Amino acid sequence: MKIGFDNDKYVKMQSEHIRERIAQFGNKLYLEFGGKLFDDFHASRVLPGFHPDSKLKMLHELKDQAEIVIVISADAIEKNKIRGDLGITYDMDVLRLLDAFRAMDFMVSSVVITQYTGQPTADHFRERLSSLGIKSYLHYIIDGYPGNIAHIVSDEGYGKNDYIETSRPLVVITAPGPGSGKMATCLSQLYHEHKRGITAGYAKFETFPIWNLPLRHPVNVAYEAATADLSDVNMIDPFHLESYGETTVNYNRDIEVFPVLSAMFEQILGYSPYKSPTDMGVNMAGNCIIDDEVCKEASKQEIIRRYYQALCDRKKDMLGSKEIVYKLELLMKQASINTSERKVVPMALMRQENTGHPATAIELPDGQVITGKTTDLLGASAAALLNALKVLGGIDHDEHLISRTAIEPIQTLKTDYLGGNNPRLHTDEILIALSMSAATDTDAKLALSQIPKLKGCQVHSTVILSSVDEKTFKRLGMNLTSEPTYETNRVYHK
Repeated sequence: MKIGFDNDKYVKMQSEHIRERIAQFGNKLYLEFGGKLFDDFHASRVLPGFHPDSKLKMLHELKDQAEIVIVISADAIEKNKIRGDLGITYDMDVLRLLDAFRAMDFMVSSVVITQYTGQPTADHFRERLSSLGIKSYLHYIIDGYPGNIAHIVSDEGYGKNDYIETSRPLVVITAPGPGSGKMATCLSQLYHEHKRGITAGYAKFETFPIWNLPLRHPVNVAYEAATADLSDVNMIDPFHLESYGETTVNYNRDIEVFPVLSAMFEQILGYSPYKSPTDMGVNMAGNCIIDDEVCKEASKQEIIRRYYQALCDRKKDMLGSKEIVYKLELLMKQASINTSERKVVPMALMRQENTGHPATAIELPDGQVITGKTTDLLGASAAALLNALKVLGGIDHDEHLISRTAIEPIQTLKTDYLGGNNPRLHTDEILIALSMSAATDTDAKLALSQIPKLKGCQVHSTVILSSVDEKTFKRLGMNLTSEPTYETNRVYHK
C-alpha cells in the first residue's frame, strides 16, 4: 500500500505541541478529545500510514503527565444509544474504554455523567461504576445554555456541577461519541478551578477537518462525508481570517459557538486566550502528510465508500438515511467523483452480468482485482476471499484448497441440523474450513498465512451481505461496499 502520512513524525510533533499548550496555561490543561481516541479507522483510511492507535501512542508520550476523564450523557444511557462501528451501547463502551486505557497503563481518574436530570438508568449505571471502584460525577442541564452566559458562568450554572478532582497537568476529556458534553465539562472545570484560585486552560484536539488543508481538499470532504448524519459542514474560519489574515478550515459547530466560548472565557478568566476556533486546536496532522496525491486518492475512495453505505442504509429504511444520501451525492459532485472510480465496483458488476448471479470483487495491495462468483458450494464473497488468498500465495487458481467432501458436511450441518436456508458457505465458514485443511495440506497452509495481507484491501459486493460476512470483512480490516440491493425478495433480512 502506498503511504501518504508519516506516523512517527505525527506522534512526536503532536506530543510536543500539547506540551507547549500545557505550559501556556500554567501547567494545567483540559484537553477535549474529539473523534476516536483509538480505533480511528477513518483517519487510517484517508491518511494512509496513519495508525488507528496513533493518538494513544501520542498520549503515551505524555503518560506521566496525563489523566483521562470519560464523559457520557445521561440521555445516551437512557436511550441505549449505540456506537455504530462497534454495535455496543455508549455505557458499555465507557467500560470498554476504561479497560483499554488501563491496559496501556493510563490513569483513568473518573467518569462524568452529563445532562443529568434524575434518569433512573443513569443512577443504575453510576451504581455499577461505584461497585467497580470507579469514581463518578454528575453534571446537569443548565437553563439557557449556551446563550445565557451570565447564568451559565455562575454558582447556579456551572457552579451546580460536581467538581471533578484531578491531579495531573494534562486532563484528557474523551467520550464514546459526539454529543456527550465534552466541551461543557471542560468549561465547567475551568469555572471551578478559577473559583479555587487555580490557573487552568482549555484546548481542543480534533483530527478533522484538517485546519491547514484547503476547504475542498478530499481529506476534508471525506470528513464531511463521515459526519453527514450530524450535518457538519467545513467552513473557512472567519475569526482566524480576520485576526491573522490567514485562511484556515474549521467546522460549523465550532465556528458558531466560538463567540459564546470567547465570552465564557472572559467571564471565567477575565480574558479570552484565543482569537479563533483554529487557535483552540492543537492538531498537527496536516504537517505530517508526505504524499498529498496518495491521501487525495484514499479520501476519494472513502467518500465513495460512505456513499454506498448510505445507499444501503436507505435500502434498509434506516432513519434519516434519505437526507444523508442527498448530502453525499452533493459531496460527490463537489469532489467530481463517481462510483466507477472505485475499481472493484465495475469489476464486480461485470462478473455478475457475465454469470447471472451475485459477485464480489477484491482489490489486492498491488492493484490487481480478483473476483468471486456464487456457486452451489460458496457465496460470492467466500469465493472471492479464497481466490484472493490463492493469488497472494502464488497458488494456481484451479487448485482445490478445500475439497467438496469437506464442504458438504458443513452444508448438511447448516441446513439439516441447524435449520438454515442457505447451504453456501459464508466468509467466516470458508476461513474455518481453510484452517482445517491447512493441518494436512501445504497449499492451504500457505493460503491461510496470506490473511494479514488482506488488511486495507477494497471489496465490493453486488448485493447487500449478511451481517456475518460484513463482520468478517471488518475483522480482516478490509473496506467493504455493496450495491443497495438484496439477493432475495424477502422482506426480513439478517
